[in-house]
Amino acid sequence: MAHPLLSRIATDPAIFGGKPIIRGQRFAVEHLLGYLDAGTSEEELLAEFPFLEPDDIVAAKLFAGRQA
Repeated sequence: MAHPLLSRIATDPAIFGGKPIIRGQRFAVEHLLGYLDAGTSEEELLAEFPFLEPDDIVAAKLFAGRQA
């Protein structure tokens, strides 16, 4: 059974070549994860990208975990 937060992740062939994005945004999951890997805190991400919600970050992490 899929985690409910994964519904925040979408794919659209017209956006980033179909790579996973945060639903309703032109923000790739890989970019969000890249910021986190580079040491950007969740709080900094939310301040820098006010359209993101805390659950978007959780969803991206869940998505990445399922892809590993």
